[in-house]
Amino acid sequence: MAAWAERLAGVRGVLLDISGVLYDSGAGGGAAIPGSVEAVARLKRSPLKVRFCTNESQKPRAELVGLLQRLGFDISEGEVTAPAPATCQILKERGLRPHLLIHDGVRSEFDHIDTSNPNCVVIADAGEGFSYQNMNKAFQVLMELENPVLISLGKGRYYKETSGLMLDVGAYMKALEYACGVEAEVVGKPSPEFFKSALQAIGVEAHEAIMIGDDIVGDVGGAQRCGMRALQVRTGKYRPSDEHHPEVKADGYVDNLAEAVDLLLRHLDK
Repeated sequence: MAAWAERLAGVRGVLLDISGVLYDSGAGGGAAIPGSVEAVARLKRSPLKVRFCTNESQKPRAELVGLLQRLGFDISEGEVTAPAPATCQILKERGLRPHLLIHDGVRSEFDHIDTSNPNCVVIADAGEGFSYQNMNKAFQVLMELENPVLISLGKGRYYKETSGLMLDVGAYMKALEYACGVEAEVVGKPSPEFFKSALQAIGVEAHEAIMIGDDIVGDVGGAQRCGMRALQVRTGKYRPSDEHHPEVKADGYVDNLAEAVDLLLRHLDK
């Protein structure tokens, strides 16, 4: 692998995943990953442009930001690219009326969306809401449509809470795809449009940006397909086997966000 100076040359912007990089969610709001609060503060003090890029779909963006602020992070709602607001924009633009299979915590994000006589299904990380009854209702709605549309807020396989690994929306999205013979439209990582919207928000081109995440496929692979570089942290959902993934190879592996920031700032403008 090339030297760090070569791998990090020309970086002007940083996209940061949240869950598993900044903090692990869980009971009582979760816990900050050691060193991550100061690492974000150091990035904010540097010339680098920073954007937070998350697939969080169990709580509204404002609530997520409030939680992170209470944990000590320097972050504001306007700095976060999240799938629920992006999905609402798509629904309005295309005149779609969703049947919502989502977590009650994020339902308020869709308060201004018409959900009468649904002509699509929106699925997110519904947690305990992924009952047979609720999955079957979403299946029935899709099967009754002449042109079924399934929109998924991310397609993660699993994520990490303080209590352990948790099954994510991707498994349930795949079940509906299989049963209905449809292909979901993904809003969130690893969708190229999602990454591009985050880059546009900070005015940085893909080749000038680096993604830091814990998901080898969604964060690292998705960013690299957009022309970005990507580092994987060994926190959150990281598994040692990720470093031998058959299809995705990160531009570097670091123990945590603090180490990633150390490397970035050490090689800034070099």
